[in-house]
Amino acid sequence: MGILTPLAVRIGSISWMPRLLPQIVTVDRTIQRLSGHRLTLLDIAGLPNVTLVVKGRKSGIERETQLLAAPTEDGWLVAGSYFGSAAMPQWVGNVRAADEATVRHHGTDTLCGAVELTGAARSAAWDRLLEVWPNFDLYERRTDRTIPVFALQPRGRA
Repeated sequence: MGILTPLAVRIGSISWMPRLLPQIVTVDRTIQRLSGHRLTLLDIAGLPNVTLVVKGRKSGIERETQLLAAPTEDGWLVAGSYFGSAAMPQWVGNVRAADEATVRHHGTDTLCGAVELTGAARSAAWDRLLEVWPNFDLYERRTDRTIPVFALQPRGRA
């Protein structure tokens, strides 16, 4: 965690923040481009993150999504929260269709199996995600949908 993490958590809890997600993504991509893909908004906030690269289930085109990620002993956990919006993030459908993705972390691409967690495994993973980003609890209360949680487990270098 970084010095700006508490501020990021506070900003992330604002109820109207989901409406700004397109602008946030644009700013993040601009920061990434200007920094040669060495820096993201999540890095600035001191939060662990990965870039998820997965083929679109309809287009077959590789899509990149920057995600807050909770590191584990054998990979990462990510949640399809979308700030608690009723809409499911597009990357969730792509990962479900592919069952694998490339995870870019600190300049290294790693091919990962992507397992959607349920039951006790999801509950344990959810607790780990809450340690990293307490707002996931708020996002879960904002929506009627179950927020999907994925374990990304390395298979090898991409």
